[in-house]
Amino acid sequence: MSKRLVAKKMFFTKGVGKHPHNLQSFEEALRQAGIAPFNLVRVSSIFPPECKIVSRPRGLAELDPGEIVYCVMAETRTNEPSRLACAGIGLAVPANRTHYGYISEHHGYGLTTRRCGDLVEDMAATMLATTQGIDLNPETAYDERREIYKAKGLTINTRAFVQTAEGDKNGLWTTVVAAAVFIC
Repeated sequence: MSKRLVAKKMFFTKGVGKHPHNLQSFEEALRQAGIAPFNLVRVSSIFPPECKIVSRPRGLAELDPGEIVYCVMAETRTNEPSRLACAGIGLAVPANRTHYGYISEHHGYGLTTRRCGDLVEDMAATMLATTQGIDLNPETAYDERREIYKAKGLTINTRAFVQTAEGDKNGLWTTVVAAAVFIC
């Protein structure tokens, strides 16, 4: 029988990197985020039941260099001066922690930290709500939808973790990353 791989802990991290070469700017962003020494495997967007969120320092202390590490990552790169790059991770956890939640990611341009955060929180909460049979009008404001969640008995706890940066004024590659990193 094979061992089941379900994360027991997760932490958030983010970073910015700048360099004349695209790939090295990505590496610098991973270094700032503290996750460069791992073999990162991107996974989709399920927050495991009963998974505990820990601080970045505590999470990093549980990982070893070279380890294969699963994460949901948002990443944006630009070499256009002053172009606003954003990478955001949203999380929606149901009140009943024995059920799974959702993690969303957004990679893009032109969104402020707040707008990107609102977007990823909304996406994660909407994905979670639809698994509970709540059909929502996407045109309804997120604040109104939160009231619908409460009225239907689905209290959702959400959060966002976002990194933004303006493209380097001298045209260096600028990379932003945000990640939800799993500890199995």
